[in-house]
Amino acid sequence: MYRGDSSAKNKPLVVVGSVNADLVIEVDRLPKKGETISGGAMTVHPGGKGANQAVAASNLGYSTQFVGQVGKDAYAPMLVAALQQRGVDTSMVHSIEGSSGLAFIMLQPGGENSIVLVGGANTSEEWQISDEVTAAIQNAGVVLLQREIPESVNVIFAKLATSARVPVILDAGGAEKPLASDLLANISILSPNETELERLTGMPTKTEKECIKAAEALVHQGVNKVLLKLGSKGSVLVDIYGNTIRQKADKVLHVVDTTGAGDCFTAAFAVGMLQGKSDQESMAWASKAAALCIQAAGAIPSMPTRASVERSLVGHGQDQPSVDKQTKAVSHDRNTFW
Repeated sequence: MYRGDSSAKNKPLVVVGSVNADLVIEVDRLPKKGETISGGAMTVHPGGKGANQAVAASNLGYSTQFVGQVGKDAYAPMLVAALQQRGVDTSMVHSIEGSSGLAFIMLQPGGENSIVLVGGANTSEEWQISDEVTAAIQNAGVVLLQREIPESVNVIFAKLATSARVPVILDAGGAEKPLASDLLANISILSPNETELERLTGMPTKTEKECIKAAEALVHQGVNKVLLKLGSKGSVLVDIYGNTIRQKADKVLHVVDTTGAGDCFTAAFAVGMLQGKSDQESMAWASKAAALCIQAAGAIPSMPTRASVERSLVGHGQDQPSVDKQTKAVSHDRNTFW
């Protein structure tokens, strides 16, 4: 989708993906093998990459529908209510037997986190793809996917969207295995971080030059655009026409929690494109949103509002994207925000 393409404007963003109860435990450091350590406070937040992105888009003022599954447990009502309270259409959230998805998050000082996922209803192979869901996918402005649900389910949704000429954005987070070829063939924009990019391509990603080369390899496999998230180093977009766009990350003095920042960035980029912004403008918009996100605790609770992002743009100006071709080191440390 390109600037000036009005075909998707005013159509909803449909997010298909996971919704989890995030159990967050504050720790000074991660335990060593065989070691037991004491934790600090524990809190429970709604989360999951799909739910995070749905709330991020809705908070940014865009009409958003969520397709997902919850279990029949104590967490399910809280998860659905959290989406509804933030304006997300949950009419296509189904309840199935078993537990809802869970994420056990160890949060260290400085905002670094380590996560263990329990898929629950998210990873069930018994996804309900009703006529209502099919119609929603085929009438969307954009379909946004992640990898915390079965790959076979993502393939079905991507093919449904592509058959109706609806762009598909896939956030590469959530699974370690290679992308299925029939999924890759139906993606408009693929958005990994550098670790995910290395995993998907088998190519080194220690420098910006290496990252761009790996992204180009994915473009050559049929993806129109690769939107690469580099945390504190910003973001880079590589497209099928050979263009490379760089966006600096906003400086954040006090990082609280990085858990949902990548989801915030991807969703904000999708909203920007749906509202007619160029790739450059959408990357700057997404960078502002992600910078606000990491200054608050919890994934869904930290998603910024449209008003807060616009105030940030006014207060600091909109950074111009870099076109410098110099190779720069890419962060592989724990401050990789998204």
